[in-house]
Amino acid sequence: MGDHLVRAEEFEKKAEKKLNGWGIFGSKYEDAADLLEKAANSYKLAKSWDQAGKAYLKLADCHLKSDSKHDAANAYAEAAKCYKKVDTNEAASCLERAVNIFCEIGRLNMAARYYKEIAEYYESDQKFEQAIAYFEKAAEFFQNEEVTTSANQCNLKVAQYAAQLEQYEKAIKIYEDIARHSLNNNLLKYGVKGHLLTAGMCHLCKADVVSITNALEKYQDLDPTFSGTRECKFLADLASAIDEEDIAKFTDVVKEFDSMTPLDSWKTTMLLRVKEKLKAKELEEDDLT
Repeated sequence: MGDHLVRAEEFEKKAEKKLNGWGIFGSKYEDAADLLEKAANSYKLAKSWDQAGKAYLKLADCHLKSDSKHDAANAYAEAAKCYKKVDTNEAASCLERAVNIFCEIGRLNMAARYYKEIAEYYESDQKFEQAIAYFEKAAEFFQNEEVTTSANQCNLKVAQYAAQLEQYEKAIKIYEDIARHSLNNNLLKYGVKGHLLTAGMCHLCKADVVSITNALEKYQDLDPTFSGTRECKFLADLASAIDEEDIAKFTDVVKEFDSMTPLDSWKTTMLLRVKEKLKAKELEEDDLT
């Protein structure tokens, strides 16, 4: 590891010497770029991620000065991979620079891919507001490039985190839109009942029985097969338990559904929120009597 570090520093010094010396216009940047790439690779072998990231940033600068924009964008992306191991904010900043160049040169598919990656950095740090913003950007770019599956994946992430942040209307709109667009696609239509279920659960979190009742009617109009599904019955039974303010019934309905179709952590979280609101309402009524 020590040898790799020594070699990296030697390559970097040679690159600095090239950049500070005289040379045919453009060629000194190309020569320095070769040396900086070797330096960055050696830093990576030494697991000196911060130094490797800095070397890639210098490499990107060289490519920009020799007007190799695509290479510069790739260098920023490589810098991001290194910084990801030590500083996700710096990694996101590097990818943002890569995205700006890819937009400039018309590589919108690459821009979409890296916006999604930035979102995933923030997701892993549990910075959900930032994650939402970048998943939205990625979804928009994927949609413009007609990569519908990737756009849907990003939009579903937006909905998931919007609901976690109690932005239920935003989440509902996304789930319903995806369900609607999936109905006419043979590959996607089997996921419709799942999207309608998650949208319905967001309605439940609003603790508005009229809202969920209206939503169920709308979903059955949208997809006539939905009324015969376990998901539809689950939502209707939950709505009934909420309307009756019956916590025991609510719990039994959840247990029964979970025994047939295991609930993931997101759905469990949403249902716990609904249950807590039911408990709070019960306590409030007890205080009044």
